[in-house]
Amino acid sequence: MSNVQADRSVARNERGRLRKRMKDLLMLLPNLVKLLVRLVRDPRVSRADKVILGGTILYVIAPLDFIPDMIPFIGQVDDTYLVAISLIRLLTRTDASIVDTHWDGQIDIKRLLDSIIEVASAFLPKAVRFALTSKIDVNEPRSLRRVRGAKASAVNE
Repeated sequence: MSNVQADRSVARNERGRLRKRMKDLLMLLPNLVKLLVRLVRDPRVSRADKVILGGTILYVIAPLDFIPDMIPFIGQVDDTYLVAISLIRLLTRTDASIVDTHWDGQIDIKRLLDSIIEVASAFLPKAVRFALTSKIDVNEPRSLRRVRGAKASAVNE
C-alpha cells in the first residue's frame, strides 16, 4: 500500500470515529434544547442572552436551515453546533451555576459543548461554519463592511 493510500485510510478511519462521536452527541440535542428553554424562562439571564437563546431555539425547530434537517445526520449537525455556540456564549457571560441549575445531564456542560464544537467543525462545510460564527461590527458603516468582505474574499481565493 502506498503512502497516499495509507493516508486516505487513516483519514477515513478518523472520519468514521468522528462520525460515531457526533451521532452520540446528537442524541443530546433534545436535552440541550430543553436547557435553552429553561434558560430563556430564567429571570437571572439577561434580555440580550434570552434573545440569542430564543433565536437558537427557533432555528432548531424551524424547517429552513443552512443545512435542511431532512438530510440525515448532517442536517442536525448545524443545529447542535449553533446550540453549543450560543450556550458557550452564555457560559462566558453569566454565572455557571445558573446553567448548572437547569442542566439535567451527568456530563460537565462546558466539556460537552467544547466536544460538540470540535466534532461538528469536522462535518460542517466551511461556508456554513463561517455563517454561524462570523462577527459583524455594528458600528462600522455598511459600505466598509462590504469592501472589507470583498477584500477578504479576494485574498482567500
